[in-house]
Amino acid sequence: MKVPSPGESISEVEIAAWLVADGDYVEKDQAIAEVDSDKATLELPAEESGVITLKAAEGDVVKVGQVVCHIDTSAARPEGTKAPASMEPEVSKAAAAAAPSPVAAAPNPDPIKPASYAAGSASPAAAKILKESGVNAANVKATGKDGRITKQDVIAAMSAGFATDAAQGWGGSRDQSREKMSMLRRKIAERLVAVKNETAMLTTFNEVDMKPIMDIRAKYKEAFAKHHEVNLGFMSFFTKAVTEALKLYPAVNAQIDGNEMIFHDYADIGIAVSSPKGLMVPVVRNAEQMSLAEIEREIKRLAIKARDGKITPEDMTGGTFTITNGGVFGSMLSTPIINPPQSAILGMHNVVERPVAIKGQVEIRPIMYVALSYDHRIIDGKESVGFLVKVKEMLENPERMLFGSKDPLQILLGL
Repeated sequence: MKVPSPGESISEVEIAAWLVADGDYVEKDQAIAEVDSDKATLELPAEESGVITLKAAEGDVVKVGQVVCHIDTSAARPEGTKAPASMEPEVSKAAAAAAPSPVAAAPNPDPIKPASYAAGSASPAAAKILKESGVNAANVKATGKDGRITKQDVIAAMSAGFATDAAQGWGGSRDQSREKMSMLRRKIAERLVAVKNETAMLTTFNEVDMKPIMDIRAKYKEAFAKHHEVNLGFMSFFTKAVTEALKLYPAVNAQIDGNEMIFHDYADIGIAVSSPKGLMVPVVRNAEQMSLAEIEREIKRLAIKARDGKITPEDMTGGTFTITNGGVFGSMLSTPIINPPQSAILGMHNVVERPVAIKGQVEIRPIMYVALSYDHRIIDGKESVGFLVKVKEMLENPERMLFGSKDPLQILLGL
């Protein structure tokens, strides 16, 4: 088997983890490896059934088109293992009913063990996540073949929540360990350093009174979830407010290409999501044309793909603006770094009840600090501040999102 091309401009990948052992019998289309490119982590499926011989080790950087394993298609399937359901002959219900009752067979004193990992142990990909997260394998329910712990089992256990070994205190030793940075992590590091060195990045801040949006969510969240089969979150409101503000300030949605500025007549919004592999930024295409429900549905679809390690380079390329939400981790305020080649990024933060002056009276309101980092080479201070103020206005007056950032009364009066 040769390494397929994960996408345009990608010439090499790294073997992140083998999901099978050398000499295992693999089925066609079974995931046998995870490979890292500088944009995403992808699964490598077996092209045929047979016994596999690995030709590259975990951590090896291999060229696209390079042979990484051999599959002996003439090898017989090991005894004690079943063919996939699609390959097993069907038995009619009539024949099954006519068959005599089976006699209990004597237990096999020497059962045949699975050809790969022992029951209860973790696959290489799962073991890697267990190690990185400090999760005890005993706390994970195994659902894989022969009782094997899969990557999805670990992710499901982590999502459910439990105390990890790392949270129970230091081990007290003076040991050190070294791990090679993945290709994806190395690329992220290079891009972040390049942004700091090659752009005139500046950050402007503001605060948003979240009460109007929180009131809408409290009133309509159940009906919204029942009708659209997706929850109503903050991200759809922010995405909608951003797309409306980008219409008024197109430079915030533009980028620099040499001595030229490229303006976009659409808004492809990157949404930063956390995944077991690190921060991913899948893109919601033509968000300016979507309703709140469509935005929520698309964000959910992309977040699930990122969580399951199935995100593709195509899902993360071509964005014109990015939104990142550090508030889900408790961040009060930050200066997000621009996602190149874009020119701006909006940072959301946690919602905290704070005393504010409302018409001369002190009231307690749910306040969120927001930050816009931008490239001062293409975006002037007036545009950056005006953009963030417009986002604030629409979030505090959600009905303006329906009328192109204008007050409904202005539309009625023709102003």
